[in-house]
Amino acid sequence: MAENIRLWREEKTVEAMIELYCAGVHKRTELCPECLSVLEYARKRLARCPFGEKKPKCSACKVHCYAPVEREQIKNIMRYSGPKMLLRRPVLAIRHLMD
Repeated sequence: MAENIRLWREEKTVEAMIELYCAGVHKRTELCPECLSVLEYARKRLARCPFGEKKPKCSACKVHCYAPVEREQIKNIMRYSGPKMLLRRPVLAIRHLMD
């Protein structure tokens, strides 16, 4: 788990998005190896975020900590899962929008 509540929420949001993506695109009930790899990578990047509690949205951040391949993967995941989050995980989605 991340060290502070902001990063913990961010981690849970990314996890929920990856789960929705894997279920919808890969038709899996549990994360496939590819999605699990993306989740582990995202957790590592969040744990090392230099901004901590003041972390901006990744799209607004001046420091891009994801490698190009992983960055493209997470963008695709967010594009797919973002709209679905409001229906499936509304609290996380609203908190994410507020952050």
